[in-house]
Amino acid sequence: MDLKNHRISATIDEQTIVAQCTPQGPGAIALIRLSGKYAVEVASDMAQLPSKKTLLEQKSHTIHFGYVVDQDNVHIDQVLFLLMKAPRTFTGQDVVEITCHNNQFLIEKIIDRALECGARLASNGEFARRAVALGKMDLVQAEAMNDLIHAQTEESLKYSLQQIEGTFSYWVAEIEQSVVEMLAFCEASFEFIDEEEMEFAHDIKVRMEKLILKVEKLLQTYPKQQYIKEGMRIALVGSVNVGKSSLFNCLVNKKRAIVTDIAGTTRDVIESGLYKNGGFLTFVDTAGIRQTQDQIEKEGIDRSFAEAQHADIIILVIDRTQQLALEVKKEYQHILHKYADKIIVVENKIDVKKSYADDFSDVQLPQVVQVSAKQHSNIDLLQSVIDEKMQELKGACKVTCLLNKRQYSLLCTFLEQL
Repeated sequence: MDLKNHRISATIDEQTIVAQCTPQGPGAIALIRLSGKYAVEVASDMAQLPSKKTLLEQKSHTIHFGYVVDQDNVHIDQVLFLLMKAPRTFTGQDVVEITCHNNQFLIEKIIDRALECGARLASNGEFARRAVALGKMDLVQAEAMNDLIHAQTEESLKYSLQQIEGTFSYWVAEIEQSVVEMLAFCEASFEFIDEEEMEFAHDIKVRMEKLILKVEKLLQTYPKQQYIKEGMRIALVGSVNVGKSSLFNCLVNKKRAIVTDIAGTTRDVIESGLYKNGGFLTFVDTAGIRQTQDQIEKEGIDRSFAEAQHADIIILVIDRTQQLALEVKKEYQHILHKYADKIIVVENKIDVKKSYADDFSDVQLPQVVQVSAKQHSNIDLLQSVIDEKMQELKGACKVTCLLNKRQYSLLCTFLEQL
């Protein structure tokens, strides 16, 4: 059996795998990773160092300048070899990382050369799977690493990093220990069933109640953690021509929505996102609410109600210079009653003296923020109120949290079985 076939014939978890670790696209450098029992041997066969020594002769956790060469010792690319020997590596196996120039033709040639020397292409997530299998991380930490890579907010990065560092894993270990202790008490109660002085039932009940409370508290954080992970959606809702689009442009700090004096200008949903204080916000401008026979406008108004339902925060915009039509007033009352916990009421056009403020005397309004979108008056105050509402919805920062549906579902099942 030749050397290549010997390396390929290793068990599937010992075979040397290779993959490009950096995304395809423009850039200066790329990273190719090898991992497996024969990773250093494979890399050594395709490497040429100025010192004439091989990678097999080098110490672990060292970097070496050199060339990747083909079977005829023709240079393929000028690279850096990062040599890391087991077990102090990401996967727990021997790992070699090759930093090369970011040209996809070069990258493919280097990977092909690794295949010629006895490696095989890694499957999706195989490096992380080997790390889990060899105890370098657990499944929760592997999931958190994926969340870290795809995080869209600074807060999400923070929580993902906490889970990589093991905060949730420690929490799970504590729960496991509590269950083991309760099982021990149950078994002891069978052994000492005639002992009247030993109140096993009471001890088990107390421990069970504490465990249930601990799990329930964590489950309650899950909806709030989604705000951190996915950001918040803020919908501007109100009657026609109340200044929603002007206010929308103020909040996103750019002219995204068309602003005119013609009622019903906005007929569809307009979105704009921005990062603020480590979080991601999506502001949504919606069609004005009114009675209309225009089918296109009706569709836009239906979408406005849908956005109100799905939004995390609703900014209900009122024009203090307009008297509300009865049917619109009823819609306002419906929105206020149904979404009271997530509404911010904004009275626009305070720069105009004419006011129908008394028209709302019979409508139960939460705190009202008075602004002028046209003059940019009190926009900072409104943004502060939005920040407060966001913090209220997210709740206090938790060190331990649930970052995905799988964790939430498993804990729900665990709670049902207790």
